[in-house]
Amino acid sequence: MRTIDWRHDRIVAIDQTRLPHELVLMEIDTVEGLVDAVKRLVIRGAPALGAAGALGVALAARLGPGDPAMVATAAAAIRTARPTAVNLAWGVDRALARLPEGSEAVVAEALAVLEEDVACNRALSARGASWLTERVGAPLAVQTHCNAGSLACVEWGTALGVVRALHDRGALAHVYAAETRPLLQGARLTVWELAQMGVPHTLVVDSAAATVLARGLATAVVVGADRITANGDVINKVGTYPLALAAAQAGVPMVVAAPESTIDLSTPTGNDVEIEVRGGDEIVRWGGGEVAPAGTGTLNFAFDVTPAALVTAIVTERRVIEPATGGRPDSTVTGQ
Repeated sequence: MRTIDWRHDRIVAIDQTRLPHELVLMEIDTVEGLVDAVKRLVIRGAPALGAAGALGVALAARLGPGDPAMVATAAAAIRTARPTAVNLAWGVDRALARLPEGSEAVVAEALAVLEEDVACNRALSARGASWLTERVGAPLAVQTHCNAGSLACVEWGTALGVVRALHDRGALAHVYAAETRPLLQGARLTVWELAQMGVPHTLVVDSAAATVLARGLATAVVVGADRITANGDVINKVGTYPLALAAAQAGVPMVVAAPESTIDLSTPTGNDVEIEVRGGDEIVRWGGGEVAPAGTGTLNFAFDVTPAALVTAIVTERRVIEPATGGRPDSTVTGQ
């Protein structure tokens, strides 16, 4: 089952807010419905958001044939639904560029985004598994954060795609998954995916991830990314930066697995990225109940910036970039 797909001129997506208790497919037939799904994290994960952006423009083109102004307005609403993840705007812009050719061309481009996402994630996963086994050895114990598996993509995964490739090669010993507060994507989604794959795993609270590394329980950190800037800074789910600091202290490689579409060469550094701040209810409420005193102030960053100097390797479908030793995404050198 694909995380997001196109059926009968509608977007079909797994409702990720219902996992792990229910596996529910949601049909989306309006642009407003798609924007709401993106904001509520029904659809989340950088590659999946790229697909959602392209499919959203396809949906708008179907709903408003011969009305480019309406499609352009819809595209603007979609691309700003979440400001930090670059893939959402990338998918919108890619499909919108085909609008002068008609709605069929827009749909074809959106479907191409889906197929390319699957192919590039399989390629980067194989590349990441090879890099890790060559540099670190096997079997590996991996620490991860948030969810960068098939649920974050059309299918297969980025960081968990690397894990899957290692598992398939018999080169994986164990995965330590951080719970990923405040919305528990690691606990709800990553652990669910690891169980589906039959991968040995252990869930740890976010504040224990550094201790996992300090005690030598994990031999590599592998995470995804929502944006990678021209200098190699990595914007990912909040909690990634402290994990990178702990990895550096422990002498453990910090590996980022992401498609080339997540690299934003137009943005020089992580300091130039708008970091999404979400509502405080995600912190002070959980499971229908209050977990903090009434009136508590909140600052709910959805993402953080990991400086390039802390990133051992960025693995894409085309290359391996090593920012910690001077490699940059904007280099013309292809790499491995």
